[in-house]
Amino acid sequence: MKSTIIKSLKELIKDRYLLVLLVVFLLASVIYSIIIGLSIHSSERQVISHYSAFGITHFYFDQWFYLLSFLAFGLIVAVMHTIIAIKLLIIKGHSLAVMFAWVGIGIILLGWSTASTVLSLRTLL
Repeated sequence: MKSTIIKSLKELIKDRYLLVLLVVFLLASVIYSIIIGLSIHSSERQVISHYSAFGITHFYFDQWFYLLSFLAFGLIVAVMHTIIAIKLLIIKGHSLAVMFAWVGIGIILLGWSTASTVLSLRTLL
C-alpha cells in the first residue's frame, strides 16, 4: 500500500502540468469551502432547500444545517477527484487525467454557483 502511494506520487511529480492543475483544483476547492463555510449562519429561520413546479407550494424549506452539505460536497469532490486523477494518470495516461482534473474544476465552479444562489435565496423569504 505504502509503495503504491509513493509510486503514484512520483508519477504525479514527473507530470508537472497535472501537478499544477491539481494544486489549483485543490486550492479552488479550499477557497470554495472557506467562503461557503463563512457564509453559513445558524438561525431559527428555515432556508429554501429545493423547488418543484408540481407541488402545492413551490419552495420547500429545511433547517440551516442543510447548507453544510454544500461544504461537504466541496471537500468530497476535491479529495475524490484528486485521487481518481492520479489513478487515471497511472492507468490510462496523461490526457485522460488532465481532462478529469478540468472536469473537477468545472464541478467546483458549478457547485459554487449553486451554493451562492441558494445562500442568496435565504433573504428572499
